[in-house]
Amino acid sequence: MSAIIKRELQSYFGSAIGYIVLAVFYFFSGVFFNFYCIYYNSSSLAAVFSNMLMIILFLMPLITMKSFAEEKRQKTDQALLTAPISLFEMVMGKFLGAFILYAICNAIFIVYALIISMFATPDWAVILCTLIGMLLMGAALLSIYIFISAMTESQVIAAVLSIGAGLLIYLLDSLSSLANVEFITNIINAISFNRNLSNFTYGILSLSNVVYFAGVAAIFLFLTVRVFESRRWS
Repeated sequence: MSAIIKRELQSYFGSAIGYIVLAVFYFFSGVFFNFYCIYYNSSSLAAVFSNMLMIILFLMPLITMKSFAEEKRQKTDQALLTAPISLFEMVMGKFLGAFILYAICNAIFIVYALIISMFATPDWAVILCTLIGMLLMGAALLSIYIFISAMTESQVIAAVLSIGAGLLIYLLDSLSSLANVEFITNIINAISFNRNLSNFTYGILSLSNVVYFAGVAAIFLFLTVRVFESRRWS
């Protein structure tokens, strides 16, 4: 599995994708940090985190669109399927490679917190708790996007479908307000990424929110393994 992780990281930083993802992430987070913290002289990163949610939803497909789609297009997926590793290790290797890149993106928030600490006293408990929430949410998103990539051999289709999934996730809160049936509203609220992330932004490390994001990641990674199991036997 470590070989696959290394191979994934090399593919990101051996091409422009890794640098583009980092540049876009750092650019927008820097803009939000400058506007909400520097301009308004605030020691809170809450607004920066909340505004980055939309950027993350649409940026992460750049990381995952080639995870399996490109392997299938180039027919190199057969080498992976016949490699002396389990399908779970193969999928986890791809996932962890993408997650490491995502974690590197989020490391910039620690830098922002250190900058704030030079002029004020940041609430480290809230910042670290929110960062944990962002990493958990990112793991859930990446698992969804990797599953989508495993379903097609076109990077473009994988990216478009992933962006569509991200848009749906982003609009869940709006759909909740439009629903007139309380049962449906409660379901939408329960699966809303934004609502499950909100507790972390208040410095609350809720077990239910942790289980939710971890559960979403586990379900879609399992489904991805099942996709390749069916392909191996066919």
